[in-house]
Amino acid sequence: MCGRYFLSSPMEAIAVQFECEAQTGFAPRYNLAPTAVVPVVLATSAGRVVTLHRWGLVPSWSKDPALGARLANARAETAADKPSFRAPFRRGRCIIPADGFYEWQARPGGPKQPFCIRAADGSILAFAGLRDTWEGPDGALETCAILTTSANGLMAPIHDRMPVILAPADYAAWLDPDGVPERLKAMLRPCPEGFLRVYPVGPRVGNVRNEGPELAEPADA
Repeated sequence: MCGRYFLSSPMEAIAVQFECEAQTGFAPRYNLAPTAVVPVVLATSAGRVVTLHRWGLVPSWSKDPALGARLANARAETAADKPSFRAPFRRGRCIIPADGFYEWQARPGGPKQPFCIRAADGSILAFAGLRDTWEGPDGALETCAILTTSANGLMAPIHDRMPVILAPADYAAWLDPDGVPERLKAMLRPCPEGFLRVYPVGPRVGNVRNEGPELAEPADA
């Protein structure tokens, strides 16, 4: 799963990496959790753009937007067939930029140890995402979910799931509205172990009310 991540890169850096228009205002956040408003990269007829979505997908057919709090993640193995994600997989694929994410490792007889996972080369991670639009009495609500897959060898000692992280060569195909399902599903795999670096962080990240760059710093720093 992916229940917490952070994004502090400026919109200008996101625009360069994803070759898009990124004029949406977004202040750095170091402890993003489901229901937070987050940037996503979309393909439109005019090109790629960054817009803000609420994290936690609310299907267009849902009667209750509160459902989104339970749909922050979509399993890559079943997303194309699940009622909540089937339509977004066909027509609502997006990229969710992140500087890194957090995961907790269970330890016998003690509290879980949080870890920070980020790109080894310092680049922005590209989570494979799904999005949908829910129309309510107060207008449209744009929401998204992060696709997850089985853990690679680096992540497996910490958790058995991880976000699907797209390679730059796959950005265009993932965002292509006419994407071939078989090719899209082939992208939903663990990224190479060497693409990431992992290190322990302090326990303050466990409280969603805590913010600040120190949350993503190594615990022994």
